[in-house]
Amino acid sequence: MINNKNSYRKYLKADKRALNIKNNDFFSALINYISPNPIWIFQKKMRKLEYFTNCKNKGIYKPYILFLRYKYKKASIKLGFSIPINVFGPGLAIVHYGTIIVNSKAKVGANCRIHACTNIGASGGSKLAPKIGDNVYIAPGVKIFGNISIANNTAISANSVVNKSVYEENMMVAGIPARTIKPINIKSIIKHI
Repeated sequence: MINNKNSYRKYLKADKRALNIKNNDFFSALINYISPNPIWIFQKKMRKLEYFTNCKNKGIYKPYILFLRYKYKKASIKLGFSIPINVFGPGLAIVHYGTIIVNSKAKVGANCRIHACTNIGASGGSKLAPKIGDNVYIAPGVKIFGNISIANNTAISANSVVNKSVYEENMMVAGIPARTIKPINIKSIIKHI
């Protein structure tokens, strides 16, 4: 969770690397200026709102936080995201815009790569949501729900329904309901780690 200016910068840097955003030369900077990446803009708004909500939620900053919430909600609706703040760790890569719904009680570790049409939520009226480890790949159409845990370095195959905990690291899970399929090297899927 972002709790100071240094962690805010760390999160932004990790997200930028995860999304492969480059501004290191004139040509890259020009392309990003002319045609900015809407997902990178969304993630910057999310991290800024997290920083101000967690670190500066007093006095004169309160109206500014309301303004940031408004801008964040507007960007969320435009891209089809329903992602609350303080859920994802650093290195988040939202690959495409489209429907992504995440419960506010869910916790996702560093270097998550998530695709469209995914849902991470509670089950059957419970307030308990999934706890997802570091370096997890979530393919398109995945549904993850319930009071479950997913181990580090896990890849979840497209259209899988995960409703039971995955305790083994470096595994691919797939199916409805999802089950462990085979060992996997997560670095072959999440390239920036």
